Amino acid sequence: MKHCPWLLTAADIASMPGKVKTHFLNPNAVRLNRSLGDAVGLRRIGVHRVTVAPGREATEYHMHWHEEECVYILAGSGTARIDGERYAVGAGDFIGLPAGQAAHTLVNDGEEDLELLVMGQRLEQDVADYPDRGKRIYRHADGWDLVDREAIEPVTPTLPKAGDDR
Repeated sequence: MKHCPWLLTAADIASMPGKVKTHFLNPNAVRLNRSLGDAVGLRRIGVHRVTVAPGREATEYHMHWHEEECVYILAGSGTARIDGERYAVGAGDFIGLPAGQAAHTLVNDGEEDLELLVMGQRLEQDVADYPDRGKRIYRHADGWDLVDREAIEPVTPTLPKAGDDR
């Protein structure tokens, strides 16, 4: 059979070693990540098969201001924390997270691995808040900048008016 660069078979996915990732703000947010989208060359959307062990979180509680995310639960059970509320979730459940709407995370409080299909946009720039940590991150072409939300000062820019070019 001819190899197709845009197709991952179930056997291909099962044989992917994945990468263990720990969130930089939360040492309990540890997951095994298999990047399906990267494997087929997707650059504008992230598609990941994620495994979260019992007692672990999928990520730090956060909200993206510009990127949308969604999670389909393939197996296992846990608790979704969405906009400050907790919801029991399990295989077959879907979580859609429009940009700027709700902070979220998933906790595996079950007894078996929590298997997720996680998808999200990959915009060149994004801003995300970590409400439990009082932090905001700015992702841009030069990297990531993490700041304390308390240190953010609102400004009102003064733009020149027409004819003020003297």
